[in-house]
Amino acid sequence: MPISSPKQPFLVIITITIFFLQSPGPVPIIARDAHVINFRTSNLYPESLAWDPIMQHFLLGSLRQRVITAVSDSGIVETYISDTDLPEDVSILGLAVDTPRNRLLAVVHSYPPLPPFNALAAYDLQSRRRLFLSHLPSEGLDAANDVAVDYSGNAFVTNSGGNFIWKVTADGSASIFSRSPKYLEETNNPADDDGSPHDYLGLNGIAYVNKGYLLVVQSSTGKVFKVDAEDGTARKVLVKEELVGAEDIAVRSDGVAAVVAPMKKLWLLKSMDSWSEGAVFDKVEVNVRRFPTSVVVGHKDRVYVLYGHVDEGKMGDSGRESFGIAELRSKGEDESVWIFVLIGLGCVYFFFWKYQMARLVRKMTKVN
Repeated sequence: MPISSPKQPFLVIITITIFFLQSPGPVPIIARDAHVINFRTSNLYPESLAWDPIMQHFLLGSLRQRVITAVSDSGIVETYISDTDLPEDVSILGLAVDTPRNRLLAVVHSYPPLPPFNALAAYDLQSRRRLFLSHLPSEGLDAANDVAVDYSGNAFVTNSGGNFIWKVTADGSASIFSRSPKYLEETNNPADDDGSPHDYLGLNGIAYVNKGYLLVVQSSTGKVFKVDAEDGTARKVLVKEELVGAEDIAVRSDGVAAVVAPMKKLWLLKSMDSWSEGAVFDKVEVNVRRFPTSVVVGHKDRVYVLYGHVDEGKMGDSGRESFGIAELRSKGEDESVWIFVLIGLGCVYFFFWKYQMARLVRKMTKVN
């Protein structure tokens, strides 16, 4: 088709360029610096991190205080929920935002020498009032840790001491959900001899996948488990590399799983068969001195880790005020940006060449 106006090819060029530079997807097309949020609040020592897609801010628990803190992308800090009815000195660990019901779910746990306490609290995100506090059936060394929520409002809480998973229904009814013998195989990993503080931890980070199952990491062995969200059946995900010390897991909308280990790195994994098998396709360095304990998928599928200095907080009150949230990106994914840029430039060059050829043909026609 001949080009009818000199302005048209330039409009096409602009359109094509914008399309390739702003194409939606989990990996930003325009190269940019990673997003880092440094914030200040005294003695918070947050272990857990969640993203509220409605309010567009992060929510953090606390090792030392009965509060949940909101942090904006610019580092503005607000005490979002203060629940002084909880037992004194308990920790607020795992967090999960239940967007359809506008709720925040928070795991509450007490460390020795405090009396044992394991519970799940639910709060209304608008009124910030507590909806329920469900005590989790516990004994001995049971330790509630992380939480994930499905589309029906069922919460799944990992037990790092007892190596099983609790379930709390949308109305607050708690029960033991998944107690698989697979969780107890090789729970003390002889290969992990670096004195990691996570050697004794069992099931830890948990994420719900919208296909009806959970992905759970086990700190002491580095194993990843796929757990049926209906009946609690568990199977080990076949991964060549064991993610020893893994603390948390989050899943992007494209199915990529991010796993963080405070003393090691962030692993990025993908699966082609709904997590019967998985493969590590990239590793991203973390600041181990800041002890990242949580990973979350935020705005535009960006992966963030929490630098909460929890190891320092467990040693006592040091008076720390500075903490951080940092976006971590795969170098391989950033390099793939240039493929899209080159494709866009190729299209621009093609249309410009087509325009010039059309002008040449018209000039030759007039001459003849």
